[in-house]
Amino acid sequence: MAYFFNTPEDQKEMLEAIGAASIGELFRSIPDSLRLDRPLDIVPAMGELELTRHMSQLAALNAHADSHTCFLGAGSYDHFVPAVIDSLASRGEFYTSYTPYQPEVSQGNLQVMFEYQTLICELTGMDVSNASLYDGGSSVAEAALMCMSVSRRHGRVVVPDTVHPEYREILATYLNSIGTELVTVPSVNGKISTEEIEPHLNDQTACVIIQYPNFFGSVEDVQQIGDLAHAAGAMLVVACDPIALGLLKRPGDLGADIVVAEGQSLGTPMQFGGPYLGIIACREKFVRRMPGRIAGETIDRRGRRCWVLTLQTREQHIRRDKATSNICTNQGLFALRACIYLSVMGPKGLYQAAYQSLQKANYAAQQITANDRFELAFDSPFFKEFVVRDTCGQVKALLDGARANGILAGVPLGHWYPEMANCFLVAVTEKRTRDEIDLLANQLASHSVLETNHA
Repeated sequence: MAYFFNTPEDQKEMLEAIGAASIGELFRSIPDSLRLDRPLDIVPAMGELELTRHMSQLAALNAHADSHTCFLGAGSYDHFVPAVIDSLASRGEFYTSYTPYQPEVSQGNLQVMFEYQTLICELTGMDVSNASLYDGGSSVAEAALMCMSVSRRHGRVVVPDTVHPEYREILATYLNSIGTELVTVPSVNGKISTEEIEPHLNDQTACVIIQYPNFFGSVEDVQQIGDLAHAAGAMLVVACDPIALGLLKRPGDLGADIVVAEGQSLGTPMQFGGPYLGIIACREKFVRRMPGRIAGETIDRRGRRCWVLTLQTREQHIRRDKATSNICTNQGLFALRACIYLSVMGPKGLYQAAYQSLQKANYAAQQITANDRFELAFDSPFFKEFVVRDTCGQVKALLDGARANGILAGVPLGHWYPEMANCFLVAVTEKRTRDEIDLLANQLASHSVLETNHA
């Protein structure tokens, strides 16, 4: 794409065409008090060499998973990305493709969607998957709307506070405009129990949404919560960590009606927060209520195997009042990456990624809490994330000190949970080595020693 600036002659011609004397006249409806009466405070123009150097210097200020040892989590994880993923996903036929408005001529992309859907169904234990959504948060919100449509209950959605706080914020934005009550249930010891959920279930509850493992890394009892929800006539939505399913039982085998997930961990780097991949899968009987598009397999007129868009329920394709969602596209490139990742890793590779994450996270927790200053906030079983409580209450200084020494030590929780201002979340993936974990523990311990000496 080329950019051509407007010459003064071009501007004069356009102004004459619309009957304006000057460009300033176009903004006469804006009061003088709201206009900037000086030039923008920007640096002078640079040549290509100088600009490249300047941008490189700015980029070098970023701390990321390649420049620092990363223990960040909370929905975005530094998992291993096999080189074959970049090699295949960067091919022109995939990298430059757009949503298939004429799907039958996009057989390669449709086959990728079909294979992706098949793998997601195998991973989650569900019957049907769509060709992906935007991200984990929007998947949670779309699942709630889907439950309301299926159950014909629009009064209430129940969600524990152990579900990712940003997912809950997105959900609240969706539900606020349609008048549905969002009930957030406080947890105890980092998990939710049936005793806390049950009082909030009634004949207007569309669904219960839980995270597995939850935001704190703890493993929820999906089966019991699902049985309770179903007994009240509500549906169960499970937001899962795809990597954890290499070890844990699949949500579909535990009674989930809809499974959603953030698919970033399946072959996509952290990328400073996105774009990512939204996963949604459901029981076959709910497929007509699923948002987005579904690719299917069929036979063409010559008897050859081919692929089509089987279901498109967005408002551009059918009557607006019949549409299940205004989701307009899918994250095809990242669905492709997830498809390649699951294919090359296979069940054994996924198991190893999950197993090593579990073992290394538990080792890290032991090493960190060997210092009396730190303790685990919860004693419930966890997968690859855990919450550390700093008894000195100096979380910001602690994490800033670690970052200055090349370690992204964790995510502070006070922003979302004011009562946990002295806590931070640590994530340990299969990429972390024993030396890196020991370095983290020593860094945290050395900060404790420095504070003691300073005092």
